[in-house]
Amino acid sequence: MNTTAVEAELVVLLPGSASGPLPSPESGLASRARNPRISAWRVPALLFRPAGALDLLGSLSDLGPVPAGLTAGSGGGAEDLAWEPALSLRYLAVVAEHARGLVRRGRILPQLAFEGGVHAARWRPVLTGADLAALPGLAGAMPPVCRAAVRERPAGEVLGEVLEALVDGAARLSLPGRLILGNRPGPKAALPDRWLYALTGEDASLPGARQDEVTELGEALTGWLTSAHELDGPVRVCFRLIEPAGDDGSWRVEFGLAPADDLDTAPGGGRESLAEHPGDREGESLAERPGDRESEGGGSGEDGGTGRGRADRGPARYLSAERIRAGERAPWLPERPEELIRAGLGRAVRLHPDLHVALRAPEPVALTVETAWAFSFLRNGAPMLRAAGYGVRLPAWAGRQGLGLKLTTRTLAGDGGDGSDGGGGGFGLGGRVSVRLDVAVGDHTISAEELAGLAGLRIPLVRVKDRWVELDDQQVKAALKVIEQRGGGERTVSEVIREVVEGGDERLPLIAVDADGLLGDLLSGEADRRLTPVATPRALRGSLRPYQERGLSWLSFLSGLGLGGILADDMGLGKTISTLSLLLAERETGTPAPTLLVCPMSLIGNWQKEASRFAPSLRVHVHHGGARRRDEELAAAVREADLVVTTYGTALRDLGALAGLEWERVVCDEAQAIKNSSAQQSRAVRSIPARTRLALTGTPVENHLAELWSIMEFCNPGLLGPARRFRTRYQEPIETRRDPDATAALKRATGPFVLRRLKTDRSIISDLPDKQEMKVWCTLTPEQAELYRAVTGEMLGKIDASTGIERRGNVLATMTKLKQVCNHPAQLLKDGSRLAGRSGKLARLEELAEEIVEEGDKALVFTQYAAFGALLQPYLAAHLDRPVLWLHGGLSKGRRDALVERFQNDDEPMLFLLSLKAAGTGLNLTAATHVVHVDRWWNPAVEDQATDRAFRIGQTRNVQVRKFICLDTLEERIDEMIERKKALAQSVVGTGEDWITDLSTDQLRELFRLGPEAVS
Repeated sequence: MNTTAVEAELVVLLPGSASGPLPSPESGLASRARNPRISAWRVPALLFRPAGALDLLGSLSDLGPVPAGLTAGSGGGAEDLAWEPALSLRYLAVVAEHARGLVRRGRILPQLAFEGGVHAARWRPVLTGADLAALPGLAGAMPPVCRAAVRERPAGEVLGEVLEALVDGAARLSLPGRLILGNRPGPKAALPDRWLYALTGEDASLPGARQDEVTELGEALTGWLTSAHELDGPVRVCFRLIEPAGDDGSWRVEFGLAPADDLDTAPGGGRESLAEHPGDREGESLAERPGDRESEGGGSGEDGGTGRGRADRGPARYLSAERIRAGERAPWLPERPEELIRAGLGRAVRLHPDLHVALRAPEPVALTVETAWAFSFLRNGAPMLRAAGYGVRLPAWAGRQGLGLKLTTRTLAGDGGDGSDGGGGGFGLGGRVSVRLDVAVGDHTISAEELAGLAGLRIPLVRVKDRWVELDDQQVKAALKVIEQRGGGERTVSEVIREVVEGGDERLPLIAVDADGLLGDLLSGEADRRLTPVATPRALRGSLRPYQERGLSWLSFLSGLGLGGILADDMGLGKTISTLSLLLAERETGTPAPTLLVCPMSLIGNWQKEASRFAPSLRVHVHHGGARRRDEELAAAVREADLVVTTYGTALRDLGALAGLEWERVVCDEAQAIKNSSAQQSRAVRSIPARTRLALTGTPVENHLAELWSIMEFCNPGLLGPARRFRTRYQEPIETRRDPDATAALKRATGPFVLRRLKTDRSIISDLPDKQEMKVWCTLTPEQAELYRAVTGEMLGKIDASTGIERRGNVLATMTKLKQVCNHPAQLLKDGSRLAGRSGKLARLEELAEEIVEEGDKALVFTQYAAFGALLQPYLAAHLDRPVLWLHGGLSKGRRDALVERFQNDDEPMLFLLSLKAAGTGLNLTAATHVVHVDRWWNPAVEDQATDRAFRIGQTRNVQVRKFICLDTLEERIDEMIERKKALAQSVVGTGEDWITDLSTDQLRELFRLGPEAVS
């Protein structure tokens, strides 16, 4: 990798305090700054030439340790550091691939630039059509730090400069200049010769250029670039290829006009009858696809060649030249549409010279052409015209591989896999099936004799069984080779699934699968419909909703195949109870090895509590903390457990011990923690052997598709192939070009292994209550536990030595201090110290808030302490890079009203932090679909009133309510007391916490006691 760099210092605008800039939020380092400000800072930097930058950015998916030489002058030891690229670097990698794509597709032109007092030869991007339309989204995704050097600038301006530099570098890397142009012309040579040579070398400068030469060459090049952008008006010229109605008919190329924003004629779109094409329905599986059938009704799409397709349904969005000439008009047409068509046709001839015949007519309408001409247009003309910004409408089959593979598998006798056990059988990845590969065109299987006949055709555009097919010699030869070498035999289930996921090869894609038994159910993409249902386990304390039962059947089905999966249901849809139900269901039919569950430290207590609540028969062992068991003691504890819960950090530290034990499965909760495939914890959990794997996450893709690859690599190692192939086949086409074919292929490849249900799905919403309440169990950090013990020891002595009002005051003071400790040490200490990494509640709130805003939702976050809210507001706003509003009793009515108005009407996802006393009643905040009670008032009526700020008349969506409770502390014990007395809560608990002051000292000692499960 070419990572040669020059050390330098740059002035960058960064948030910071008086002592220095804040560390990046992605670094995991904490900051003590309470009110950071944007200031200019001098920071060390490495400066790369474009070629070096392209090498570096193109290799991000393959990076593990820091590459040698990347840290110039760093000395020894850099090779041993584990690192992952930050969001800004990953963003630049996407821009770099966009630049490479422009160069690959020829969307560049050479220009003469003036830089630093000297002229230079530069390559510039030609941005029209889909390339131009992609820029606003690319600019909008730019991290702020990417445009913070020297002075803050608009993202679009910075993106333009970066794209131009990377395009120039990519073009030079792709041109073998000295092999073609010979020696460098001397300084007295003609400027065009020097300019041409400078387009390929590292040195682009042209010193000593004469002004007359500069003027002449510059005007010609500028005119060239300008003409390339002339297609960016509100109306675009369109070309429509219409196939013959019969075997002996002629092809037509029809000219027309359409609005520039019309999807059917925009670059990248424009297949006729696309909506009716059965093989393009989103989410449709290969096993169910009807062979990529052509549009219904014969050879000419919807209109039989008349030029009247679906544009006639409703207001015209496309008008053929023939219809325009006949007098038809539309509001978007220019005054003289015929002139626009002729001018556009004249420019198009430069791209596809075969169109010149049409210019002989004074008012060109269409061309009647032969099959050879049509094939040339499909292969060469249409892509060039579309890339240049013209609208191109092609038959539904155009652009698709004519020949493809059909894979047929049948279960071998005695191998199981007939599906009769509903997924619980032993049909694993190593099981063998019979396999046959056939070459097919749609539904029609092609014999070797038919292939030989196709190979001899002069024009590789033929009609096969009423279907037009594009062929080439290489494709036919590859098909004959497949039939000869791979026609039949036996393979493992793993090999079959991998072949289906890979989708064949570039010349012969896999277009159909016919599989029976469990494998057929899996590859159908409709396993949850076709499975034998798995009933709610008898040992489950609770009930599963219908969609959760379907999820259990799906999980059990995959497990029976020995396959892993991603349960990617939306937050609040019950991933935890579904996983616990799977463990219970397995234990009704056998005694499998234990499951290892890896989760963030903040969720350990939650898993313990949820298992105790819903699955008390499961034996749960927590492997975490300094006192955790090791060696033989650990092995013995695991043998006696059904579920072992650990953290990502512990799994990394104890990898050797955990990898040496027998596991039925490994489960990763909040699996976005392993989204970076090269991170140490990702490699660690991938290396723990298990029969199956399961990932739980509501956000399988947060920033880029490499994250999906990383999680799938954990679930089913090797199934999506190596990272580099995944990047080339799926990631680059989807992220840089929004390629619809690559998107559909990725959905088909991953669909059998990902189950995702959304709250917005009406079938899911109808199964949920209007208000879903849940408790979120948090653990204390060691610092919190130490403070908790200190407060308890000090205050119990004071309580025991006091009486009457003084005693009641000491009890309430103790409770207040302990609740503050449970929130955060900084709240109790009031020392202005940092917040990050010191509180289990805060860690859980950060994770929850990220998930909420990622889903585009809004949330109310209640605290009874205004001082704690004042700490949280700036911290969460900086952490989320989203608005965090803060309403407390010190605000004027006008300010309160303004905050409520913004929260209710602003479309941006955000949090509304509220003081319980100031905002627990009287507000209408129905824009929120989440309510979080960070600390409890311990009065159900007061909490319900606060919750009803969101759950009230006018609320049209379901509301999820979460109540944070610190495990094995007074928060849990008071919650238990309230639950026991729920029916009498109003009369027993009263309106506050005074009822607690009447407890005896022994009762208070038990209430305040810190239990062994409290500390993470």
